[in-house]
Amino acid sequence: MSGSTSMTMTNAEADLDKRLYLEDLQVGQRFVSSSHALDEAQITSFAAAFDPQPFHLDTGGARRTFFGGLAASGWHTAAITMRLNVESGLPLAGGVIGAGGEIAWPRPTRPGDVLHVESEILEIAPSRSRPDRGIATVRSETLNQRNEVVQVLTARLIVFRRPSPTTS
Repeated sequence: MSGSTSMTMTNAEADLDKRLYLEDLQVGQRFVSSSHALDEAQITSFAAAFDPQPFHLDTGGARRTFFGGLAASGWHTAAITMRLNVESGLPLAGGVIGAGGEIAWPRPTRPGDVLHVESEILEIAPSRSRPDRGIATVRSETLNQRNEVVQVLTARLIVFRRPSPTTS
């Protein structure tokens, strides 16, 4: 066995090196996620577990509701938005940690929609009481394949500062 140490990084470690800290962010900076295709089975499965209303559960029954057809729960759209931002949209060191915000669903998400998220940094505020972090206000629009906005989330996110190098 050799005494040499491997310097090869795993994909996860390489991805962590690309994560952004508070000082890496700029107002106006934009991020675009990968996409997620949504089908009827996903919509009804999420609804059965978390939002069991007829317009989320039954295609036939949904036609007679406000939505005029099957629609994903807004909370399902929010969960997909979160996954897209975590996996490919907002590369924040320490994770995408919410501290509050506002959400709107201007149009329903439907079976067959392919969603992606476009986010923009609106404001950056270093913390006065916690020098290791700050708050970034981010507007994330979730769009379908026709570039129609199905969700708008304006979130205040906790973002960490780059750790100081330690001396040995």
